[in-house]
Amino acid sequence: MGPAVTDGSADPRTARTRARLRAALLAACEERPLDRVGVAQVARGAGVGRATFYLHYDDLHALAVDACAETVTRAVDALHAWDGAPPGPDAPPAPLGALLLEVEARAPVYRSLLREGGGGPLGELLHARLRQRSLDELRARRPADPGQDLTASAVAALFTGVLADWVHGRTSGTPALLAARIWRMLLAVHATARLTDGTP
Repeated sequence: MGPAVTDGSADPRTARTRARLRAALLAACEERPLDRVGVAQVARGAGVGRATFYLHYDDLHALAVDACAETVTRAVDALHAWDGAPPGPDAPPAPLGALLLEVEARAPVYRSLLREGGGGPLGELLHARLRQRSLDELRARRPADPGQDLTASAVAALFTGVLADWVHGRTSGTPALLAARIWRMLLAVHATARLTDGTP
């Protein structure tokens, strides 16, 4: 996960400080769950004081959301990394597999930020952003179809929930296998929605 552009980060000093705080939080989450990480630990890791931390973030949850922003953007983009018609069920978008490889390599961080069931700062942000992106694309592609909000919710919940269960060891599979299975399930959600709506 790299630096994310956040409000106020147009100032290079602010951007550098926030980047250090994000990096310090992610380093701390390599060793322990987010709920056992303290502001003092993160501030020390970033080389700043507690007062400086609170100049930039209200609390650790706000910092965690910021630290997750780039990963969420990459995840949402990975599920929409195609032009025209989506690839078939045996050809998941390549960025999806690449993202899951990174998640696997940094599993302790993702377990800390993405709770079982899809909660936590990463899960909450991922679900919200993915639902909105799915809804925007459905409205652009099939503006007359009903039930788009339900389809978008199903897509967001499926991906977020499966990803959470995977990083917490409740389901198994290599990143490539998981990418293939997730992609088939997402295509099935869209196909079912079209059948239910009477769309050919």
